[in-house]
Amino acid sequence: EFATIPAPADCPWRHEVHPDPVMLFRYSALTLNGHRIHYDQPYATSVEGYPGLVVHGPLIATLLLDLLLGRRPEADVSGFSFRAMRPLYDTGPFLICGKPSDDAKVVKLWTRDTDGWMTMDAEATLR
Repeated sequence: EFATIPAPADCPWRHEVHPDPVMLFRYSALTLNGHRIHYDQPYATSVEGYPGLVVHGPLIATLLLDLLLGRRPEADVSGFSFRAMRPLYDTGPFLICGKPSDDAKVVKLWTRDTDGWMTMDAEATLR
């Protein structure tokens, strides 16, 4: 069973991502990931039983860092940690969210699926 933690509603930084088979195939190729759940829709749904293609955890983490660097291009990231909590599928868009701390030394990052659940929780530490 997956975690059912609601994603924070306070999301000052946000970007909507529409995963599609081309994006997932390209990331699989880039990372030499041959697992068919990421790019073969009939296999992922019929054989593995997923509702759609599975979005790679490392791709989600990369998108979270991309959000941070898009908002703070000068950021000097000294630490980054993330934890996958629920899978994301290509069946709908998801939100990449972020919120800097008051002192701007830490940025909380997370993803939110179409049902409002947190699917990845992350934190970046800045110098």
